[in-house]
Amino acid sequence: MPFIREIRIRDPFVVSSGGSYYLYGSTDKNTWRGPGTGFDVYVSSGDLYFFEGPFPVFRPPENFWAASNFWAPEVYPYRGGWYMFASFKPKKGRRGTAVLKSGGGLMGPFASWSAGPLTPAEWECLDGTFYLDRQGKPWMIFCHEWVQVGNGEICAVPLSRDLRDAAGPPELLFRAADAPWAKALKGRTPESFVTDGPNLYTGGDGALVMIWSSFGEDGRYRIGAAVSESGLVTGPWRQREKPIFEEDGGHGMIFRSVEGKLYLALHSPNESPKERPLFLEIIDRGGGDLFPAGLKIA
Repeated sequence: MPFIREIRIRDPFVVSSGGSYYLYGSTDKNTWRGPGTGFDVYVSSGDLYFFEGPFPVFRPPENFWAASNFWAPEVYPYRGGWYMFASFKPKKGRRGTAVLKSGGGLMGPFASWSAGPLTPAEWECLDGTFYLDRQGKPWMIFCHEWVQVGNGEICAVPLSRDLRDAAGPPELLFRAADAPWAKALKGRTPESFVTDGPNLYTGGDGALVMIWSSFGEDGRYRIGAAVSESGLVTGPWRQREKPIFEEDGGHGMIFRSVEGKLYLALHSPNESPKERPLFLEIIDRGGGDLFPAGLKIA
């Protein structure tokens, strides 16, 4: 049973269910250039220190439409089932986020649900995350990549009720350079700003917060936050002045522990193959102000 810091994983995503924790993420040996192997899950019964696994939850069938860049799986309950949002590079076409559905529970197996990416076919995209608004309307928030647009974007697209299709055109929410803490990648001309890993959290007072990742002045990977001034996914989004995590780690998500505590999950450091999951307790001070409590599970 591996200790949490013995698990090599990028983009960790935690589901707390039935007193257990289910840890998903990008786990291929060569995440960047190798062929896509699939996705695994690690499971812990009641603590965040020791996990069993890995257990396979998705392996591509022989005729699967994507070949590489199997990234950032996120798993959500929806209408009695479990759905996975994950990024893939098609055999022909541009990278995007698609939806898989479990044939069982959190242990899978997951199989294709959408016909392919729900992001625009002509866009380079990644890191789609699921959001169900107050009216029960499903959305996917995703990154339109800096490799195509320079100043990376975070956009939202409405989804069909069954999550198989986009239900409208994407809307631009903000760009990376809108955040005071996000800085251009060093040594690149023209300037390039990264957007990675959006994840939405609704506070106890109803404030809608989005955490997301980019790079800071010193070139380290970081997590910042934005607050929707309308309380709606369409914003407008006000960027927090300083990042909430700046120690060379990112692609975070927020979950509640079995005891009800609020945690930020991320990978750190942001260097392959050294990346490991890190869980940081945070406090919701209201108004979208998320404050690190100082307790790390690392």
